Amino acid sequence: MRILVVEDERRMANLLARALGEEGHQVVVALNGLEGFEIARSAAFDLIVLDGMLPGMDGVAVARRLRERHDRTPILMLTARDTSADIVRGLDSGADDYLTKPFSLAVLLARVRAVSRRGAIPRLPFLEVGDLRLDPATRRVTRHGEAVSLTPREYSLLELLMRNAGRTVTRGTILDSVWGFGASVNENTLEVFIGQLRTKVDGCEPKLIHTVRGAGYLLEEPKE
Repeated sequence: MRILVVEDERRMANLLARALGEEGHQVVVALNGLEGFEIARSAAFDLIVLDGMLPGMDGVAVARRLRERHDRTPILMLTARDTSADIVRGLDSGADDYLTKPFSLAVLLARVRAVSRRGAIPRLPFLEVGDLRLDPATRRVTRHGEAVSLTPREYSLLELLMRNAGRTVTRGTILDSVWGFGASVNENTLEVFIGQLRTKVDGCEPKLIHTVRGAGYLLEEPKE
């Protein structure tokens, strides 16, 4: 599964990322609530492991805002607040499960496995911008009806841009969402991947992938 971990304590975030990675999951880490919300709304995940006490925007606010956007991604909330009122508040905000700190890593992994057994979250049948089409179920990409062969990283990058069609996606959001927080990747590497994606996807008119100087990248059809 693709899992977003939102946890402000670096040691705990690294521990969760390592444990989930060893279970075969792809993990992206955010270190505060606002960053976690931005990444969650910009990319697709199968599960969000969300700390309840976060700087800037706490876990309850993150969960509530995601549910207001009709984001149905399962949320497992982690927190040191263990009163009945706190648990009710967390669940009412949109969390699907609740685990109080300190917790057993084995129990957390069992909860994650339980989520995976529920099956995939229903998603849009496909993403489409102009004549560019991406099917999340089969990971098939076509342009002008012709298949486009992408590497897994190129596919993740394109899916992120298409899910945010018409909006600028910052370089930081791309690096965190596609490569994972803390990955040893610089902006030059991102530019190389954008160049490869343009060669494969944007080798015909109209051009869909645009650079927003000083900010990031934007995928949209040219306006008439």
